[in-house]
Amino acid sequence: RSYRALSPRTKAAFGAGLVVWGLLGLYFTDVAEAKLGLTPSEADRAALERMTPRIHAVPR
Repeated sequence: RSYRALSPRTKAAFGAGLVVWGLLGLYFTDVAEAKLGLTPSEADRAALERMTPRIHAVPR
């Protein structure tokens, strides 16, 4: 109810703010990982690759 009561301009500003918040999060997450030394090793990448689901085509 409270969101509906906002003016269209305020709704647009709120939406744009959410988009900017998300983009900043995507950018600064990589920077923070590098500074904190939390980048994945090759062993971590290999383990993740093994857990990734694979799609196999089955003939009819």
